[in-house]
Amino acid sequence: MTTRTQDGSAGDADYGAIGAGYSAYRRPDPRITQAIADALGGVRHVLNVGAGTGSYESAAPTVTAVEPSESMRAQRPAGLARAVDAVAENLPFPDGEFDGAMTLFSVHQWSDATAGLREMRRVTRGPVVVLTCAPERVRDFWLYAYAPEVLDTEARRYPPVEDLTDALGGTATIRTVPVPLDCTDGFNEAYYGRPEMLLEPGARQACSAWSFVDDEVLERFDRTLRDDLASGAWDRRFGHLRTQPTYEGALVVVQAVP
Repeated sequence: MTTRTQDGSAGDADYGAIGAGYSAYRRPDPRITQAIADALGGVRHVLNVGAGTGSYESAAPTVTAVEPSESMRAQRPAGLARAVDAVAENLPFPDGEFDGAMTLFSVHQWSDATAGLREMRRVTRGPVVVLTCAPERVRDFWLYAYAPEVLDTEARRYPPVEDLTDALGGTATIRTVPVPLDCTDGFNEAYYGRPEMLLEPGARQACSAWSFVDDEVLERFDRTLRDDLASGAWDRRFGHLRTQPTYEGALVVVQAVP
């Protein structure tokens, strides 16, 4: 049985506590939108599970959104349809209801990813698209030198991509999604060339992994990164990233078709 917080959040992160400023930092990036749209292949009616504030719903003509967190549902723009209050593991739809389905930056937070993905496949006739991170690549990011606890947390939370494809069945395609230098969606790797952004508490709060580490980790990260930026140590080691147009890290899109 899925356990939910007072806010309704059904995964391991409590968005009632951390989600208040999410939409200010997590704005959909058009290039990532295009990668999602390409994976959906032009299908019309798409289910979005763990829809949050509605980012990337422009990737499909018609979207039915599912989001258990009251805080996240409240941040959905007025032009989007109201999200259904439900969890991935128990979708309130009949078999084959949708042309396609997607879950974006969400599957790692579910209490049972396999059950949730099987539910998505049950209610979907066509492609199921998962935007996620490959856990074996998470620690390759420069942040590991400053806050390894954060990326260790991320690596533990993200299911192996092969587990996702096994749960979905059918034929799967996995593609790395290049992250642009000026990415507007503020997940950790979005700041690969803008390290100063992760000194903003709001930017960190919009990435759920930071909520799993204690104040000592946060203080050490803030102090050491500030010192290295001031001394030039960060730029001597990672400064080439400031002008690198894209970063191919852990972000992947998985497309599974029956």
